Amino acid sequence: MMRNWSSRSALPVSARRSGTRRPTAASAAVCAALALSLLAACSADGMSDAAYEGATLEDVPAPEEWREVPPGGEEYDDSPEQPFQDVAASPLSTFASDVDTASYSNLRRQLRDGLSPQGVRIEELVNYFDYDYPAPAPGADDPFTVTTQVADAPWASDHRLAMIGVQATDATPTRAGNNIVFLLDVSGSMSAPDKLPLLAESFSLLVERLGEDDTVSIVTYAGSDEVLADSVPGDRHDELVGILRELRAGGSTAGAAGLQTAYELATENFVEGGNNRVVLATDGDFNVGPYGPDELTELIEQHARTGVYISVLGFGMGNLKDSTMEAIADHGNGNYAYIDTLDEARKVLVDEFDSTMFVVAQDLKLQVEFNPATVARYRLLGYDNRRLADEDFADDTKDAGDVGAGHSVTAFYELVPADGEVGSDDLTYQDVEAGDSDDFLSVRVRYKQPGASESTEVVYPAGADAYTRTPSADFRFASAVAEFGLAVTRSQHAEGADPRRARERAESALGEDRYGLRAEFVSLVDAYERVAG
Repeated sequence: MMRNWSSRSALPVSARRSGTRRPTAASAAVCAALALSLLAACSADGMSDAAYEGATLEDVPAPEEWREVPPGGEEYDDSPEQPFQDVAASPLSTFASDVDTASYSNLRRQLRDGLSPQGVRIEELVNYFDYDYPAPAPGADDPFTVTTQVADAPWASDHRLAMIGVQATDATPTRAGNNIVFLLDVSGSMSAPDKLPLLAESFSLLVERLGEDDTVSIVTYAGSDEVLADSVPGDRHDELVGILRELRAGGSTAGAAGLQTAYELATENFVEGGNNRVVLATDGDFNVGPYGPDELTELIEQHARTGVYISVLGFGMGNLKDSTMEAIADHGNGNYAYIDTLDEARKVLVDEFDSTMFVVAQDLKLQVEFNPATVARYRLLGYDNRRLADEDFADDTKDAGDVGAGHSVTAFYELVPADGEVGSDDLTYQDVEAGDSDDFLSVRVRYKQPGASESTEVVYPAGADAYTRTPSADFRFASAVAEFGLAVTRSQHAEGADPRRARERAESALGEDRYGLRAEFVSLVDAYERVAG
């Protein structure tokens, strides 16, 4: 049912509904199961006011040794890194795109607080930054470009490093308006300065970005869920900001009911051809019990199939369930960011609004085929929980990452040059003699137009001319970020990775650095070095 936006407003206190929405018969069982198990063990620990206000890494004195988060407090995905693969045996490498950036800002928070780094995902460190990839021409058949560059690997002089960059168009696919539901955790642990107060200011920035063609609903959850606004026109900024600034933390965490209510509102106010999205903000403990995760996944995927997506914003520390929040965003065709300062909120919700909200390439997958005439072994850096079976590449029922307007996706492969031995298979490079082809690899990309069920495949070869002894500033900076990630995670396959060398290379490749993010990365390496030595 489409509601008339102009007739709606924020609900007065006396009319606010608290857990009164009746689930549909089809969803009642899911909601009931989740309601029993979706109880957060919230921690009252928080960061200092200085962190919320955006203290720089240099402002925080370095501890003498790493502090540890209490056991059971924070949870991260533990997918193992990929070892080197033999091209003769495994000529294909397949993975889903990833535009999440939560790992970088969470690492920044950890280093600022002297915490031992956890949950470091190399691809999210690299993809946090913008690169000067060429954008698609207006009217291009595909909504993205693919570029490749190959140079020597900084941490292994006899290896090569291949950089693959996918740049999405910055043209948004619709002007039909935004139907956004804010789903906000206001449980007791959210009272810390870097939680609910930062959340309220962050969403106020987003509200200021909206207009008369947009509609906003606000659902909170603590001991129960409550609808504070139902389909309010987006240009009523003062009204919406006033609701946000009145939020107070208290009670337990009834996340299941809140999620169900948010989806119901998004469905009732659905905008055909528009951006229909739930934005979940929480400090993180979506503990769904032994059977709940499957039901939660089905609920989220069911709504994603109807065109209602979910994005996740993490706040605070102490009980951050990073792995759960990443999974929610992945299953819901959304993205996951971690907000540690108001500047980060501005980056995600204002500067990157179109990228966060509007999908231009759905279920984007990459499959790289290596040429055994030039490459003997390879390994993908990062994307450890994004790897796919090779046969999943052409399977349109297999979910993958969605890419928003203006987003870029960068991936690095470390390559071991061939020694002349060649395998064989029914693939582009497998029937050639060593030396007959000097391509390094071919990049195949599959994607769907938003809302489509069938994918399109495009192929981009990387020939010998992709190699350079003088890589671009973007290559040097991005490879420095990747090397730092390898060092922080103590990669077993890159023992030569050195944070000091990464810092020097990054500092020499700052470029224009309009927002100072690359310079901040250099400071982040310094903060790591002060403790790690």
